[in-house]
This record gives sequence, structure tokens and C-alpha cells, in this order.
Amino acid sequence: MAAPADHRPNAPERLIAGTIGATYLLWLVGALYMAGPLLGWTLAAMAARAYFLAPGLPADQRPGRLPLILWCWIAGMAAMLVILIIGHVEWQLGFAQTMKSATGWAKGWALLAIFLVAGYALPIRLSVLSRAVCGLGMQTLILLPVFLAAPYIGVPAGQLWVSPLAIVGGGDDDFFAVIAYTIEPGVGTPRWQFFAPWSPAAGVVALIHFMLAREEAHAGWRWTGIVAAILMALLSTSRMAVIGLVVLVPIVRLIGAIRKPSTGYAAAPLVLLSGWFAPQLAMLDDWAVDSFNGARAASSRVRAKLGHIAVQRWEDEAFWFGHGKVERGPHPVEFMPIGSHHSWYGLLFVKGITGLVALAVPMVLLLCVCLGAATRSRAGQLALGMVLIYWFYTFGENIEVLTYIAWPALMAIGIVLRMRENGEDLPAPVGVIAGWMRREVAASRARVAGAGAGAVC
Repeated sequence: MAAPADHRPNAPERLIAGTIGATYLLWLVGALYMAGPLLGWTLAAMAARAYFLAPGLPADQRPGRLPLILWCWIAGMAAMLVILIIGHVEWQLGFAQTMKSATGWAKGWALLAIFLVAGYALPIRLSVLSRAVCGLGMQTLILLPVFLAAPYIGVPAGQLWVSPLAIVGGGDDDFFAVIAYTIEPGVGTPRWQFFAPWSPAAGVVALIHFMLAREEAHAGWRWTGIVAAILMALLSTSRMAVIGLVVLVPIVRLIGAIRKPSTGYAAAPLVLLSGWFAPQLAMLDDWAVDSFNGARAASSRVRAKLGHIAVQRWEDEAFWFGHGKVERGPHPVEFMPIGSHHSWYGLLFVKGITGLVALAVPMVLLLCVCLGAATRSRAGQLALGMVLIYWFYTFGENIEVLTYIAWPALMAIGIVLRMRENGEDLPAPVGVIAGWMRREVAASRARVAGAGAGAVC
């Protein structure tokens, strides 16, 4: 679809910007967990309407045909529902539990595909998304003194209140609770999570917002968003978020420059030096891993035990379609859900090997597409950064659970895929010419189809 000629926000853009701008208000009333899925399915309806009305629209206003990669995501997430039903039938979990789990699918796995498709099909500009994230960053900076002062002015740690919406929301109380800060067990230091359900989840949001804020054209807004995202990552004390901030941007920039001859010249001495100092680098890697695990040793042990239990019970009890639902673990893992803190272990336990494949295939294909896009434009580098964030956090979170606050990453990827299809991510005038050629081809096909229909009549 051609980009809008004017700069006024259209209906989906206003909806997206309004939802992001109202994040803290929604969090305070306990409606944030419900707002994400509601936004996703509303955008899905708008995209379906656009495709339904497409034959009557001018060629330059029609949504583009969905690329194969998005069909793979639609198929994979639809397969999740089928696998869920099969697992419930095998374990005789009953109709009520099946409906509850299907609702969970609609608020989780389904949204992964929905936000990707909405970003591609609807005329949403990346600039609107990045500005909305920077605006939310401004709110975070304004509220930051309150969050920082909370532990020292008598505000209790943990849940301050739980919204009554938890009764109809269908999730744990963590998703509907207002928490100013928590206390790190065994350390006694405060840890902040802002509007996220737990601190590492705030780290996910911080990385996504950091990548989006970098795309803001206005310097003031850009630095506001960047600073807010960095502070969120640091105050969440999430190890993965800090590593992501340090490593993610250089990796994305390096991949983006891989086609340049200068990159090869610069990389040659580094490769040579890495060969000379391979033993020292191996020792450094071991030290980094030990430091990462030792920074929160108790948490690392619990995560490892949860993963071991999930894999063992998957192999012994439910290889193909899993156990159908999440189960609480024993006392050694503090009764945490089996397979939590790890998307792949969680999938194996709940949905078996078929569920793991249903996510792995579209994830790998999307990574390949975004790797190619990153070598041709800055927008492609943004999409690659978002995919890498999702890949990174599959090993530390259940990503589908966090879609209600992490959806801007999926939306950005969908927008970049559309820009790539239309040639909008290429430097002018190359992008202008490529977009014009695509529109002309689409118009010619429409004319030929119309002439053929008239001849048949």
C-alpha cells in the first residue's frame, strides 16, 4: 500500500499512538493486559476490512498481498490452536479448560501473527510508532522520581493493589497489579518493573523502545526515548537487558554493513587476532557465563531446574502434543510453572515437539528475511534488531505472554516488511522508482483482470 500523502495520522495510527500514550493510565487501573489483545484484534478486523474492500479501491490504495513469511506465521500460530485442542483431548482436560486455554491463545500466540500482519497490511508509518514510544519515554522520565523515591518514603514493596479486572482478565494477578518496586531476594536492593508484570519483562520493553527511539527524526524526542529506555533497562536490573543494550546495536550495525568492502577489510585483522588469542577468548567467555549466572545464582538454579523438569516430563509423558496446559512445579523450583522463563522448554512441556516446530519455523524464516533486509536499509536493521530481541528472550521468557506490551516490535517488523515490498526502504530516488514500478504493475494487472471479466460477461 502506498504511504499516505499527508502527515495527519489515520485511524490505525491514532489507535496505536493512543494506546501507547495511555500505557501508564491503563496500568494504574489494571487494564493494560486487556488493552494489548483488544488492540491486536481490532487491527486484525481493520486489516480484514481493507482486504475485503480492496477490489473497489484504487490500485495505489490497496493493501499488498501478504508475503510468504507472514503466511508462515499465520499457519504456525493457527497450528498452535490445533495442537492445544489435541493436547486437551488427549489429557481429557474438559471443555471449560479448553475454552480457557483457547482464550489464552487468542491473547498470546495469535497476537504474534496478528501484529505482524497489521503492520504490513495497514498504512501505519514507522515515524508514528517511534514518536509514540518516545512520548511514553517522556512519561517515564516524569514519573521516575516517584519510582525511585518509593523505597525510601515508606511505600511498601510488592503489590500495592490488584485491579478488579483480574476477575475477567483471565491472567495471574501479576498482570493486573500495581507494583512500585520489589526487593531482590538475598540482596535486599530495590528493583523496578514500571508497567511490566515483572522486572525482566521491563527489560524486554526497554530494549524494544530503545531500538524504536533510535528511529525518531526529532533529536529532542529521540534522546528522550533513548534515555528513558536505558534507565528502564538499568533499573530493572535485568541481566539480559543490559547485555542486549551493549551487544545488540553493534551486531545489527555490523550485519547492516556486511556488504561494504570496508567491513571486510576491518574484519580481517580482527579474525586474525581472534585466532591468536583463542584460548584467552575462551577463558573470557567462560568467565562471562559464570558471572552472568553468579549475578543472580538462585534465579539461575531455579531456571535450570525448571528447564530440566520440563524436558524430562516432555520426553517421558507427552512427546508430540505436550501436556495441554501449564502446571506448577515442585517446592525446589518455588512452585513456579514448569517451562516458565524459557519459551522453548515451555513449548515442549505444554505443546510438545509440534508446538516447538510451529514457532521455530516462522522464527527462523523471519530471521533470514530480516538479515537480508538489514543489509539494504536502516529500516531493515531495525527489523533485524527486533527479531534478535525476540530470539534472545525466547531463552529467558515466555514471549507469547509478554506480547501485550512487546507488540510494538512486531508492528515495526510488519511495517518494515511492507516498506521492503514497496521499495520505500531504499534510498531516494531508487525507492521512489521502485515504488512507482510496483504500483504500475499492480494497476496493469487490475486493468487486465477487469478487461477479462468484461469479456466473459
